[in-house]
Amino acid sequence: MPLPWREWYGAGRVERESGGALLWTRGRMGSSLATGARGRDGIRSALSMTPTPTATLVARDWAEIQERMLVPLYEAVYDRLEIGPGDRLLGLDCGAGLALLLAGGRGAAATGVEADPARRALARERLLEVVAAPPVPAARPYDVLLAFAPSPDALAAALPAVRRGGAVVLAGWGPPERCTVPAVLGGGPAALDLDALAARAGLVPDGSGRVFCPFGYADVDSAVRGLLSTGLYPAAGDPAQAEKELSEALHPYERTDGAVWLPNIFRYVVARVA
Repeated sequence: MPLPWREWYGAGRVERESGGALLWTRGRMGSSLATGARGRDGIRSALSMTPTPTATLVARDWAEIQERMLVPLYEAVYDRLEIGPGDRLLGLDCGAGLALLLAGGRGAAATGVEADPARRALARERLLEVVAAPPVPAARPYDVLLAFAPSPDALAAALPAVRRGGAVVLAGWGPPERCTVPAVLGGGPAALDLDALAARAGLVPDGSGRVFCPFGYADVDSAVRGLLSTGLYPAAGDPAQAEKELSEALHPYERTDGAVWLPNIFRYVVARVA
């Protein structure tokens, strides 16, 4: 039986393979989230008529283009923790919920926390349980907390929902020399000291790992939209100028077939609640 996230994105999500790189395009998700039946052309039309992209359109770019780039990281973490039926997982800053779908495909009960209303709405369209703030400690706490580059305050707010002995997975960018995207984005974001973050939170170390997590796009346009949807590019308030600058920064990574390939290494730390 296919995993729910495969059903959502549709069988047409793989556009082509170039030099061993899997390049993604939208499947059913793109058409289902677009206004009417316009799909990508509709989004482009809307952007051309609107001086500043709305939060909903940016969130759609995240969900349709960018979010899936982190699938290798999620799968590696779930394999390591042997996530399966009976596990309860809490995803911090879960975006549109792809990590939750992957956990659900393994039989886990997954809940997400996402402060951005537009991304939260898209996650709920996927019939996921996503809330705006970490839940208060419940009678049955969570077994796993998954957080990508969280702030110390955000981590502290979520920890009370995790049971004693539960796993806390902190993930972030790997060494700068092994990550292409931060350089494309103008030098940021910098890698966090995940071990120090876990130690400050009073967590007990329980291993770490690295995952090859390349960002592959069908073309420069998709790459620009995907990367801008992360909110990590230091745009100066002019969307057109930001798109132009980012397009120029991506040219060295454009292949002869027009695809864009940005290799990255991500690191994760597993720690336990004492």
